Amino acid sequence: MEKNYVDLFDLQVCMKEMIEEAFPRYIWVRAEISGISHKPNGHCYLDLIQNDHGNVVAKVRGNIWASYWAGIDRNFRKVTGSSMEAGMEILACAKVTYHALYGFSLNITDIDPSFTLGANERLRQITIERLQKEGLMDMQKRLSLCHLPYSLAVISSPDAAGFGDFRRHLLENEYGYVFDVQLHEALMQGESAPRSMMDAFSGILSEKKLPDAILIMRGGGSGLDLACFDDYDLAVTIARCPVPVFTAIGHDRDHHVADMVAYRYVKTPTALADLFLDCYIAEEQKLDNIYSRLLLSFGNRISAMASRIDLIESKVSRTAGNRLNEACHHIDRKADGIRYSARHRADRAASVLDRLEQRTMASAASTVREAAARLDQLGQRTTYAATSTLKEAASRLDSLNQRTRSAAASAVNGAVSHLMMVETKISATDPRNILRRGFVLALDADGVKMESAKQNRTGDRVKMMFADGTVHCGVIGVDIKSNIPGEEDISKEGQADSLRRTATE
Repeated sequence: MEKNYVDLFDLQVCMKEMIEEAFPRYIWVRAEISGISHKPNGHCYLDLIQNDHGNVVAKVRGNIWASYWAGIDRNFRKVTGSSMEAGMEILACAKVTYHALYGFSLNITDIDPSFTLGANERLRQITIERLQKEGLMDMQKRLSLCHLPYSLAVISSPDAAGFGDFRRHLLENEYGYVFDVQLHEALMQGESAPRSMMDAFSGILSEKKLPDAILIMRGGGSGLDLACFDDYDLAVTIARCPVPVFTAIGHDRDHHVADMVAYRYVKTPTALADLFLDCYIAEEQKLDNIYSRLLLSFGNRISAMASRIDLIESKVSRTAGNRLNEACHHIDRKADGIRYSARHRADRAASVLDRLEQRTMASAASTVREAAARLDQLGQRTTYAATSTLKEAASRLDSLNQRTRSAAASAVNGAVSHLMMVETKISATDPRNILRRGFVLALDADGVKMESAKQNRTGDRVKMMFADGTVHCGVIGVDIKSNIPGEEDISKEGQADSLRRTATE
């Protein structure tokens, strides 16, 4: 008994007629591009899908013939600033077709670019709301940036003009500040960009020593080019990063989810370089202010000490004068008493002589001579005592004056010596003064100070920083030999290593 059957071609033709009768006109279809292919003949083929919570629930092929593709692509670029690529959601005007050989497909004649921009904005708002509910929007803001950030990890494309501007502006600054900038390459646009940047974060955080800050920088571009910075997973990675993250993405009008969750964001890579330079400029100004305050404080202290010395000198002079006057008055009183006593005794002697003159002239003359001798002796003693007391008072006054001046000079010299020592220490630690004295600061090709000759090899590029400029040099040879007297030239292991490097070169 033969079975009823139908040819496959007839079945396909029947399906074609039924489908095209069901959809006789053009319709607008919303779908996501999962793949796109441009052919040399000018045709463009799309793989369109629809996702439901990450699961593909529908899939169809889309055809844009060459006669339509040029106009559609030109209009899409004009509105969105970017060409169509995988991951975009589009609204397409299409004719439903069914081919016996190729099956079901959509012949697309137009695409609404404003819908794609709107879809991205809706996804961006959903991402922001989700981050807010999870408490991730302000997590980076609670971190603290170190006082003077030195080690900076940059996530960017190595050929990006923005990164070049940032590097020149930061490392070639007019103040001579030195930074350690390490580039971690990543894609900065397209569907794979978020994952590439997340991988860069993983590489940075896996290092033994974490940087002071992580910088994400990308120059300007279209809205769709920069849509990767609205990715939820990338925003979560930034928010949960234990190191402060800085962003410099796009132009002044752009503000992305990555900017919102970052520790801080600026608009251009050059502005980001200025941000770190300002940290060092502010610190230098603070040190200059402290230096000025120290000079003013020392000056005030010296003035106060000089005033105290003048006051002490005045008091000493006044006290010495008073004591000298008292000594003079005491000497005058003693001299008056001695004169009075001598006069009284002379009167008594004269009276005795008068009474005894008539009885014993010889005895009276002897008595008069004896009294005169005693009077002269007493006068000499009185004069000597007065002179000796006056000299002793003057000597004590001179000694007191010398000790006062010596103490005052010693105090002033000590204060001046301490001030000069502080000024010398401050001047000695200033790198600019070290360069002015003829010393040279050796930097490697990345602008990092070189600590040893062993880290150089023939052919390396180095910079020699003088006080009046920087000389760019090339290493033509390395002589591993100590330049400090009394130390060993090199160890045996260092000699062997030097010989091996020389043989290799």
